[in-house]
Amino acid sequence: MRILGISAFFHDSAAALVEDGRIVAAAQEERFSRRKHDERFPQHAVAYCLGEAGIAAGELDAVVFYEKPLLKFERLLETALAFAPRGFPAFLRSMPPWLQRKLHLPREIDRGLGGAYSGPILFATHHESHAASAFFPSPFDEAAILTIDGVGEWTTASWGVGRGNRIELREEMRFPHSLGLLYSAFTLYCGFRVNSGEYKLMGLAPYGTPHFRDLILERIVRLHEDGSIWLDQRHFDYCAGLHMTSRAFHDLFGGPPRDPETPLTQREMDIAASIQAVTEEVVLRMARHVHARTGMRNLCLAGGVALNCVANGRVLREGPFERLWIQPAAGDAGGALGAALAHWHGHLGNARTPQAGDSQQGSYLGPAATDVEIVQALDRLGAVHHELSEEALCESIAEELAAGRIVGHVWGRAEFGPRALGHRSILGDPRDATMQRRMNVAIKFRESFRPFAPAVLKGRQSEWFDLQAESPYMLLVAPVARQHWRQGDTRGAQGIALLNQVRSAVPAITHVDHSARVQTVDAATSPRFAVILRAFDRRTGCPVLVNTSFNIRGEPIVNDAADAYRCFMFTDMDTLVVGNRLMRKSEQPPMEGAEAYKRSFKLD
Repeated sequence: MRILGISAFFHDSAAALVEDGRIVAAAQEERFSRRKHDERFPQHAVAYCLGEAGIAAGELDAVVFYEKPLLKFERLLETALAFAPRGFPAFLRSMPPWLQRKLHLPREIDRGLGGAYSGPILFATHHESHAASAFFPSPFDEAAILTIDGVGEWTTASWGVGRGNRIELREEMRFPHSLGLLYSAFTLYCGFRVNSGEYKLMGLAPYGTPHFRDLILERIVRLHEDGSIWLDQRHFDYCAGLHMTSRAFHDLFGGPPRDPETPLTQREMDIAASIQAVTEEVVLRMARHVHARTGMRNLCLAGGVALNCVANGRVLREGPFERLWIQPAAGDAGGALGAALAHWHGHLGNARTPQAGDSQQGSYLGPAATDVEIVQALDRLGAVHHELSEEALCESIAEELAAGRIVGHVWGRAEFGPRALGHRSILGDPRDATMQRRMNVAIKFRESFRPFAPAVLKGRQSEWFDLQAESPYMLLVAPVARQHWRQGDTRGAQGIALLNQVRSAVPAITHVDHSARVQTVDAATSPRFAVILRAFDRRTGCPVLVNTSFNIRGEPIVNDAADAYRCFMFTDMDTLVVGNRLMRKSEQPPMEGAEAYKRSFKLD
């Protein structure tokens, strides 16, 4: 039985295809359309999933949407009435897309599938989809489940229990009280974009001191012992207005939101540290409450807040659960996968056999190009490329990295979710103290404070980090092992100036608080990446590499050879590898517009 799951029309549209309980394919529309966070019907993602399964739309047995639009529309109506007349402008702005498309999903899905599908169109609830995406692919036969995000239909957080092929959600927190919306409000206030800048806020937090933590908990957030929160709506505007925060919020923190084009100040850093501290406390209390109510050893997490890897790391270290599994596509995109799995297991009652690692296949669920397709794409672009054997290629990549060069790497199936896990990655030497700034400023064209993640061979993470558990999806933050710390002179340094301090033997991936967002690389799911790491280790004695997503600021992660070559030529990347083809920047003909593009960014 073939089930297509879809998330669309709100944020990060995606498609996933499940056949007899096996995950065949999953991808986000933005990778194909090149429009970041594309919310439109996932036309290209659906076509890819059908192609990967070798079927046409008419051969599908069911299509499942990841939430219930009528319930969501009910929330919009009730909220507008509750805040009338102040909420009327926001209500009017939201109505056209609802009346034109969102309330007519069967019609839109039928149109998106070209009219070829005649089977049932079904709907899961938003947090049911999140819960299913967290539990069903996990390695656990039974586990507690915690989902936390901005808002679905009404629910903003829920917890329940998964056993075998069943999920039971037991309690929920409801709009407008939401940890995800709270964090997004502070994201916007600090000058970053909602639904993409939350990572920046989390990365900025270690540069500050949580001076405002108590103020937040005294004036804005009422935090209960079970982790549920009540938000004082006088400080927010997302229910009735066109903004996230109100004048009362701005007065409380001493001024209007930061203009995104202005320099960051210590105030923003302290605010980031404060809301991050509050978020971690909320998540820890939720986890402890769920454990107390279930007594279970394992916890599964999903929802946008589950991408807060600092909070996840604290749950693993300080929470009562023995094991943690987090859906790598924890946000709305993962809802497409969850909706399909919820139908197969939960609604149809089909059996489930957990796999030793998990059934997510390393989250390498996206498209892969053939060698012929790669060569054709590169030749069309005029690229000078060299074909190498697999062994020679991995050795060459390790040699380039050990020499301090930055390498773009595209191989195999693309990752599903927001993290690059070695198949659509930019790689660098973590021992190089200049690497973080070089990658941020000359490759990613983004703020220099942004931290980078280390990829380390599975089984060797405890040699370099205070982490025994596996972290295949880069969703856990752990301290760098103390034996690798380097204590520089930090007297008088604060804020971004802390970047200049070398804190460990791998400074390019060591954040200012000696932490790192770790990815453990398993040769079973990513064989080439593991070989590259081993080759680098032989040369340097270090089984760790810098791994960041292969994209430029404001663009989605690259999808194919053409995307990768353009990104390569438009940045100061030194070397590009696509499939078995290696390219050096010095050998490439100039690409029109590349130099002007680089100059268009104001680099700090």
